[in-house]
Amino acid sequence: MKLLTNPVFLKMALVFFASGFAFVVAFLLMRGVRRSIADEASVPEAATTDQIPLHTYHAVIQELKQQKHELSSLRDAEHRRAKTSENISAAVLSNLSIGVLFFGPNGLVRQANQAAKSILGIASPTGMDAASIFRKASAMHAGAPVAESIQSALQQGEEIQKVDAEYLTPAGARRVLEITASQVPAADGTTLGVACLIHDQTEIADIRRQIELRGELSAEMALALRNSLVTISGYAQQLVSNRDPDLTEQLAAAIASEAKHLDHTIGGFLAESKKAKTASSHS
Repeated sequence: MKLLTNPVFLKMALVFFASGFAFVVAFLLMRGVRRSIADEASVPEAATTDQIPLHTYHAVIQELKQQKHELSSLRDAEHRRAKTSENISAAVLSNLSIGVLFFGPNGLVRQANQAAKSILGIASPTGMDAASIFRKASAMHAGAPVAESIQSALQQGEEIQKVDAEYLTPAGARRVLEITASQVPAADGTTLGVACLIHDQTEIADIRRQIELRGELSAEMALALRNSLVTISGYAQQLVSNRDPDLTEQLAAAIASEAKHLDHTIGGFLAESKKAKTASSHS
């Protein structure tokens, strides 16, 4: 009891208690500091773990950009190929001696080569319909008018195998045309339009007409030549068997007259033939 009342003992007990309390407080503080340091040390690892999806996103974005660039390059290459193909087609069409008209689904001409313009005598048929272009064309054989046939090919898909038509250009020149037309289908089955091919058969028709005319003239001349030869032969037989001088003179005059008629017939035929050749060379 005396110890409890002893001031020295109480002072020492208080110092010991304060030291113990300070030690406990220091221990708790050190433990908290260690935990805080451990938490701070674990933050970069967690941050690295959180950054993994972000890197993946950037990689996906870069891959999509690369694919977009490749698609753009493919699209540009395809456009260049299509442009080249279009230029080649235009060059081929421009050098064809056959006229080509392309009618779109609306029935108007979208493209025409130079041969078609020259044959039809129209400087620019683009934008015109078949009725306007072939309004002065008539089929040489039984059948529908040319414009209606082209319209049927466009609307119903009916191909025009061949139509021979007489055509009059705006300048008044006569043409004999052979026309064919057929639909141009697209890859998806729809109709892009109708391609119309125009052959100028005017020169061939003129040659045929001249041959027919020459054939008729040849037949007429052959008949006239045969009749003249038969007549001359009959006169000659009479002349051989005749002894009468007067009759002999008459028969000789008749033979000379028939020979002159024959020479006139042959000369006329040769003149017509020469005239036909001259007209053919000028045309």
